Amino acid sequence: MEFVTTQTVPGEEIQESLGIARGNTVKARNVGRDITQSIRNITGGELKAYSELLTDARDEAMERMADDAESMGADAVVNVRLESSEIANGGSEVIAYGTAVTLA
Repeated sequence: MEFVTTQTVPGEEIQESLGIARGNTVKARNVGRDITQSIRNITGGELKAYSELLTDARDEAMERMADDAESMGADAVVNVRLESSEIANGGSEVIAYGTAVTLA
């Protein structure tokens, strides 16, 4: 399964567009991370625990998008996009989406 942010897969011809493939996840911070990251926020520097949390969320959303595309019989997903938003205090949603296609 190939993922590209472009409209086509380089070197391949799109045979059929199957529709939107998507995957999302909602992750919440935890109290332990909040305490340590609050201290880091005061002293400056990267909030590594939050970076790791969002990286995990992006990976999970991409995996779910791949599963959705595979269930449609896709060979690739083009125009892949990732978005995130705050759902509730301390919770964040990450969604991955694109157009599932078959290749010639």
